[in-house]
Amino acid sequence: MKRSLTNLETATIGLTLFALFFGAGNMIFPPYLGQEAGTNVWKAYLGFLVTGVGLPLLGIIAIGRAGDLQTLAKRVSPIFGAVFTLILYMAIGPFFGIPRTGTVAYEMGLPPFLDENGTQRLSLIIFTIGFFVLTAWLSMNPAKLVDRIGKVLTPILIAIIGMLILKAIVTPMGEPQDPKGNYLDNPIFAGFLEGYLTMDTLAALVFGIVVISAINERGVTDRQAVARICLMAGVIAAVGLGLVYLSLAYIGASSIKAVGALTNGGAILSASANYLFGPIGTIILGAAISFACLTTAVGLISSVSKYLTKVSPKLSYKTSVIVLSVFSMIVANFGLTKLISISVPVLVALYPLAIVLISLSFFHDLFKGSSWVYKGALIPTGFISILDGLKAAGIEFSMITGPMHFLPFYLEGIGWVFPAITGAIVGYVFASLKTDSR
Repeated sequence: MKRSLTNLETATIGLTLFALFFGAGNMIFPPYLGQEAGTNVWKAYLGFLVTGVGLPLLGIIAIGRAGDLQTLAKRVSPIFGAVFTLILYMAIGPFFGIPRTGTVAYEMGLPPFLDENGTQRLSLIIFTIGFFVLTAWLSMNPAKLVDRIGKVLTPILIAIIGMLILKAIVTPMGEPQDPKGNYLDNPIFAGFLEGYLTMDTLAALVFGIVVISAINERGVTDRQAVARICLMAGVIAAVGLGLVYLSLAYIGASSIKAVGALTNGGAILSASANYLFGPIGTIILGAAISFACLTTAVGLISSVSKYLTKVSPKLSYKTSVIVLSVFSMIVANFGLTKLISISVPVLVALYPLAIVLISLSFFHDLFKGSSWVYKGALIPTGFISILDGLKAAGIEFSMITGPMHFLPFYLEGIGWVFPAITGAIVGYVFASLKTDSR
């Protein structure tokens, strides 16, 4: 049994992980942060780095140590482990994450070249059929997944993004302007929250199984060795993400004089590409986002398929890939706006639970894996995050949420932090008292 991989094998897995994380949303957030933060862009970037890179890295390490998401989640209870894992996989997979990749790739690539006389609907159908046929083919053989992404698609993606970044550095569009909104007084915290919106921490819990499978297929099965390789691959991906985010934030910060103040990162990036390269810039950007979406779609379909075949052994991997691809193609045709409106409340409710679960996993041995600590932290976190999810859906119980405004950071959207810490401490004390009374 092998105890390690070659540096090239580890680097290939790390590049694959980078590509899996780096979806279209990740290209959109940093430019918007840069334009809003202005002269405070580097302070804001530090905050973004914590939640946009740090937490996903911790998620990969946590899965590498635990083995898979369900093993990690069932430390709370077997029922929680099964239910949370199923909901997370479905939310980040066929009900939102996978369909969004096809829809975003389409909307950032083709509409600028189409008229508005009804052809866009048909073109979306044709595009998503082609997109998910290609995704299914790339996902069909999991043994070749890492080589296909890490050795082929990732270099292409990096080359395309590199063209935009290099051009922006060689011929700057302008100087950063004055910061706006929260970036004026507290840029680090504002950047922290912007990174929180990438939802990559949820993706880390899903992508972990791809990394572990790739390591196992190369002959390394020892749990400690797998965890160590996951750490190294995660660091490679994190460094890559950090550098690209830094460059995209710079593009946003330097773009206002050239393209004006725009309302979202996609518009900023599109206008910047057009300014830097002319009409061909739109094509370059569309290609970059298409590759980013494709690699993410492949990773998600592969991960969810592996999960489904594990919980239902009668379902073959290839059948799962086909079903997920067809279902995702159908859902993608509802349009991006509809997908976001339905799924964001679910993701808002899930994200804090994932963060707390990952955080506790690093202290697991310290409190001897007591389920009371997990329950003590996750029950109040779940209560508050579900209320936040309902609020995001337009449903608010003011009689309940009103008193919560006194919680630290509640108004900033992370009011669950203090209750989670308090609950973990209470759970630890309770577990200790039960042990001492025996």
